[in-house]
Amino acid sequence: MDKLLIEGGRPLEGSVRISGAKNAALPAMAAALLTCERVELDNIPRVRDIITMGRLLAYMTATVETPELPPTAMIIQAKTVNGAEAPYELVRTMRASILTLGPLVARNGSARVSLPGGCSIGARPVDLHLKALEQMGAEIGTSHGYVEARVPGGGRLPGGNVHFDKITVTGTENILMAAVLAKGETKIENAAREPEITDLAELLIKMGAEIEGAGTSTIRVQGKEKLHGARHTIIADRIEAGTFLVAGAITNGSLEIIGCVPEHLASVIAKLRETGVEIRETAPDTLVVRGAKKLGAADVITEEYPGFATDMQAQFMALVTQAQGTSVITERIFENRFLHASEMMRMGANISIEGRRAVVHGPTTLSGSGVIASDLRASASLVLAALVAQGETLIDRVYHIDRGYERIEEKLSSVGARIRRVS
Repeated sequence: MDKLLIEGGRPLEGSVRISGAKNAALPAMAAALLTCERVELDNIPRVRDIITMGRLLAYMTATVETPELPPTAMIIQAKTVNGAEAPYELVRTMRASILTLGPLVARNGSARVSLPGGCSIGARPVDLHLKALEQMGAEIGTSHGYVEARVPGGGRLPGGNVHFDKITVTGTENILMAAVLAKGETKIENAAREPEITDLAELLIKMGAEIEGAGTSTIRVQGKEKLHGARHTIIADRIEAGTFLVAGAITNGSLEIIGCVPEHLASVIAKLRETGVEIRETAPDTLVVRGAKKLGAADVITEEYPGFATDMQAQFMALVTQAQGTSVITERIFENRFLHASEMMRMGANISIEGRRAVVHGPTTLSGSGVIASDLRASASLVLAALVAQGETLIDRVYHIDRGYERIEEKLSSVGARIRRVS
């Protein structure tokens, strides 16, 4: 099992190019199931979750091509969808597999999808997806670890009013994809507003869908009998960009972040500036971050977009271990997302957990240690802590980071980090 060995204490200097967003690419890949024609995607990151989704689509008899040039391209064509099933063997490591449910029901009139796996960050139930499909007229059942959905009498889902009791990104994406092939209008209320939702809607519109309101809390969809192929470029990964902003800040370095969307990072930028970090927008897709000699404490509350992303909470925790004073981090999205805190404490961080709050007292001198990654973003936060720690840190279970960060050790090495992958 691979590990990352990091020697800390070096400021990062140089430029990093941000990859495409995994969390936008995965629903875009699932959307290819909605048509029998070719869907050509670019700016696809080469990360483990993308590979898993490709295997899942291939299992459903879609063809999935990854041309050598450009290296970020992917071409998917689902002339037929065999069996409309997503088996556990393929989806056990990836929660995003649930995104095939909406497209399969919309196109085939039925679907059988294994309850998914993924990160160990608390309950992320799919009941919101299922209740929403029921509101559209689907019959839902669960048995032997599978979700089974079908349209009574076969044919197309009827459109309808869908209201989410709680904001859900993947739930919104699933229903959006189901609605584009439904009969009549579907109104989605309390929809997620993340940039990944807007990106998916833009792809679906290119495929012939009629959608209004993506990026707001109310989305209206006029269903079509069929969609056609399209070409689409995936947006930049705002979480990867945010992670590298913190990398520059925590090492007191100077990093140029190229190929990002500054607008998508507004809440992260505001919090980093609150700690004393300098961030400048030097081009429409470029940010420059410079660390502060003395970081100041800052409190964070995770919220749905456009609030501070839960996927940046662990990275921010690493940063404020080096800040003067006490920072309080409140996690409102997931109930079990502080597993990285105990690993940081092994490195010398002064952190106490109080339910959904983490209280971080700084600054503390971190020491290299053996630590274990518990999930995707936790692994990124441990990399950040290791970059500023004294001595060497060995991070185990880095298959988590491979799920969502493309060539992270290569990118960090290119800007001066001493990091290498070991077995």
